[in-house]
Amino acid sequence: MIQTRLKLSYSGFALDVDLQLPGRGVTALFGHSGSGKTTCLRCIAGLEQAGEGFIQVNDEVWQDSSKKIFVPPHKRAVGYVFQEASLFAHLSVLANLEFGLKRIPRQQRRVDMAHATELLGIGHLLDRHAQHLSGGERQRIGIARALLTSPKLLLMDEPLAALDSQRKNEILPYLQRLHDELDIPVLYVSHSQDEVARLADHIVLLSEGKALASGPIGETLARLDLPLALGDDAGVVIQGHVSAYDAGYQLLTLQLPNTALSIRVPHSPMTEGKALRCKVQARDVSLSLHSVEHSSILNRLPVTVVSELGADNAAHVLIRLEADGTPLLARITRYSRDQLGIHPGQQLWAQIKAVAVLA
Repeated sequence: MIQTRLKLSYSGFALDVDLQLPGRGVTALFGHSGSGKTTCLRCIAGLEQAGEGFIQVNDEVWQDSSKKIFVPPHKRAVGYVFQEASLFAHLSVLANLEFGLKRIPRQQRRVDMAHATELLGIGHLLDRHAQHLSGGERQRIGIARALLTSPKLLLMDEPLAALDSQRKNEILPYLQRLHDELDIPVLYVSHSQDEVARLADHIVLLSEGKALASGPIGETLARLDLPLALGDDAGVVIQGHVSAYDAGYQLLTLQLPNTALSIRVPHSPMTEGKALRCKVQARDVSLSLHSVEHSSILNRLPVTVVSELGADNAAHVLIRLEADGTPLLARITRYSRDQLGIHPGQQLWAQIKAVAVLA
């Protein structure tokens, strides 16, 4: 468990948060620029000191202003990954990695060189110098260097923000591997909802220095009372299990949690039973009074209308749905809502194009 109570103010900005976060998995600090995400991270790392603060990571107290306790940054077992990797240009990749490894006594090392290089796919880069690396390669080296300090907590401050879309897509699978294979809790700062949807288990929504919400990713993204639902990238995260794979059409069947319902998703081969998460955008969900059998839309789910909210576009509304316990959002026009007579408790069919599912 990670506990943080932080209060500080400077230059017109005030941070006031009180959070209890999971001690495992990936927690995303999400919000617009200036919401306080990086300030939170810097306080946890000890790079800034909250005037009133309490920070405890599992059983270690790093700050308790009421008892005048403040553990300096170099004594906090954190790995910090910045937007820029900041590698030593005059050193090889191997020497950069050894810089992180040598900080930790051998008997306290939880991640070794072979494991870190394999996880990040950088074994073939060890003899290169930093100036001969792409942006994505540099950031993977930076993450590996942070891991080699054997941190009890990994802090990542928008590690993909400086990369173009091609480099982001290159590095995201490696970040997912860290999530799946390492038992190190991660605090991940981002303002990209799609990034957060792919990586995070838990999300904290920050705005103007305050936490508007904190909770599991699936439940929190589906809440209509939060600004998350209003953006064009609004949607839900579904964590299911592969129940079948059609090699001929390269479509897998994803069983939704705790139900017999499933959706089909274009994907590379995966073994049955393997967990997979996907994001379904609200704008990609259409609604019908009946199940339409002969259609190019592969996914048709029986749903119940839960609630409705006006969208950021006056012509649109957001509809919260439940598919046998799995939340969905649909962004449709007000005209369509009125034509279908949509109201809470109504039974409908949600239609989702397979090519629109982000897996």
